[in-house]
This record gives sequence, structure tokens and C-alpha cells, in this order.
Amino acid sequence: MDEILKASVGEMGLADFDCSCGRHHKMNIQKLVMGKGVLHQITEIAQPFREGPILMVSDQNTYQATGKRVLEYLESYGFPVKSLMLQSKDQILIPNEGIVGKVLLHMEKETKLLIGVGSGSINDIVKYISSRTGVPYVIVCTAPSMDGYVADGAPLILEGKKISFPATLPYGVLGDTDVMRHAPERMIQAGFGDVLGKLTALADWNLARKIQGEYYCQTCVTLVKRALKKVLDHVDGLAKREDEAVLYLIEALNLTGVAMGLLGISRPASGAEHMLSHYWEMDFIARGKFPELHGIKVGIATPIIADIFDQMKEYIPEDAAKEAPKREICEKLLHRVHAPVDPKEIGIGKDLFYRSILEGYQVRNRYSILALAVEKGKIREIADRLTERIYG
Repeated sequence: MDEILKASVGEMGLADFDCSCGRHHKMNIQKLVMGKGVLHQITEIAQPFREGPILMVSDQNTYQATGKRVLEYLESYGFPVKSLMLQSKDQILIPNEGIVGKVLLHMEKETKLLIGVGSGSINDIVKYISSRTGVPYVIVCTAPSMDGYVADGAPLILEGKKISFPATLPYGVLGDTDVMRHAPERMIQAGFGDVLGKLTALADWNLARKIQGEYYCQTCVTLVKRALKKVLDHVDGLAKREDEAVLYLIEALNLTGVAMGLLGISRPASGAEHMLSHYWEMDFIARGKFPELHGIKVGIATPIIADIFDQMKEYIPEDAAKEAPKREICEKLLHRVHAPVDPKEIGIGKDLFYRSILEGYQVRNRYSILALAVEKGKIREIADRLTERIYG
């Protein structure tokens, strides 16, 4: 029971065990390869599909960083692979219906494997298409920037709104720290922000367990907390792009994804901090503005949600209250990796911020500290206080 707590990261993809939470957990990721100098293993991971055709999807940035080498490895071993390079110009790639359609139009009828080379947007696009076509996919991680590599949801933009579509798990995940430590600093900061958000996400889950009687798995919580501790213990190394620190970061992001996959829900990874992030993002996209990286927004939202936990402590069961981090600690950790802390730093105006505190709980049908504040009639008071503290 709970064998997964003894497994290495590479062994977790095919986890299949009876859990002490009373449920049976199972994963079906065939290959989960993380480490230094492992990019060449793409040929081994793709071997069952060598008759092809294979479609590799990247954008102009990820192609130059990694995709070109992936393509060379595959072609040198005779894999019939077609490369599609999406254009995002000077901004991040927005995974909307137009981009999804473009990838579908480039897929050959008998495509046997999709390979995504990238991070958030590329991963979500390829994952979604895999789930609708039945064609397996492999993701080659180019940055330790988010936790969706091994998650089975695909957040996409449909008619200007961010919707998380049910998708599928990858056949394989390949993460080479030699590649990821050279990722743009903003993407490493985003990965750290996404990991930091697990502090409030786990507090929200515990809150929902105590107040709503929601299902809770201590094994998956332990898995996430162990990975989180390694990252927080190596924060300064991450700022210096040290191999070990980057490895711990991508492992934490993927182990959170494993926890989500085992449970079939995103509770271990996503709470009220993600609701604020999604609210901000949808507003930015609706106004045609650059929405900033997901993890950057989650990082900024985490100390804000921690503050709300503190303001609501008289209404929170003691065990759940202890789970919540302190705002000041979260802010100091973000400062240590030189990540943004203040919402004003990424262009979130006073009105948008105020509305997000009042309405953020509506983004997802999930119980959180925001929902509790609404129930207790405290949300407007909290929004007033936070807005005054941050915006004056």
C-alpha cells in the first residue's frame, strides 16, 4: 500500500496500487525521463512508433532551443517525422481554436505519434489533439515552467475564455536539465511560482475536507509536499540555474502532475491562487493584451491567498489553518528567485484586482478560501483591505 512513496520519478508513470485513502490509484505514462543529458532518449521513447508518420510541433523559440536537435535525433535514426513550427512572434503562444485547427490541418491521416516540444501552450495543444484523435503524444519539456506536463486537462482559449478541457495523459515525458536550465529566466520563475502555489492549493484542499467533507488523499499530499520541500530548500540554487535545483523544480512540477493523474482531479495543484490567475488571464486576453506566464500569475496570487487565509482564520478549522503559509514567507521566496510579487508589476490594475477578489471564486466550481469568505459575508471587506494595502 502507498508504494508510490518509495518509487523514483521514473517509476511513477506506471503506478498501480491500493492507497491508504481507500481508493485504487493508477497511472498510464509509459516513459517518464528526467535528468541531465537525456535528450537523445527521444529515439528510445518514440521507438514503438518508428514506422510513423510522426508530427513534431514546436514554436520558433522552442524549435531553436530544442526542437532542431530532437528532429535531428529522430531523422538520424530513420524516423519519418514532419516538423510544424508555430509562430508566436514576440509573445507567448496563445492556445486558441485557430492554433488547434492549424495543427490538425497539418496532421497526416495515419499519424502514429505526436511530439510536442515546448512547455505550457504547446503541451496543452498537443495533449488536446491527442485526446480527440486517439494519437499518442510525447512532450519534450523545454522549461520547468508549469505542472501540466503530466496532467490530463488541457486549458485552452475558446472564444476569448479560458476553458480546461478533459484531455489525456502523455505516452512519454522527456525533461533534460541541460535544456531547461537555459530557459528564459521568466519561465524558471514561472515554474517556481506554480510550485509555490501548491502551498495554498493544499491548504484549500484541507479546508474543503474539513468544511465540505471532500475526499482527501494523504498519500498524494505527502508526494507533493516532499517534492515542494526539495524546491524550497534549493531556492538560491534555482536563481543560479544550478542543475540540481532545476531538476528538483521539474520533478516537483511533474510529481504534482502525477498526483493529479492518480486522483483524476487537480486538487493537489490548484486552489484559489489559480482562480485569481485564471481571472486575470481571461481579462487580459479579452482586451487583447499579453497575459503573462501562468506560473508568474500563480506566484503573485499565492501570498494574496495566504493573506486571505490569515484574515479568515477565525472561521477556519485549526488543522486547516495550520496548513496555510504566511504571506511574508511566500513573498520572500518569490524575491529570492527575482520573481514578480506585486500584481502591479505585471499590469494588473486596481479595478481588475478588486473584481478578481470579489468574483474569482466563480472561475471554477471548487470550494476554496474565497468561497468561504463569500459564505461568511467577508469577501468585500477582504477585497477592500487587500486593494488598499497593494494599491493605496
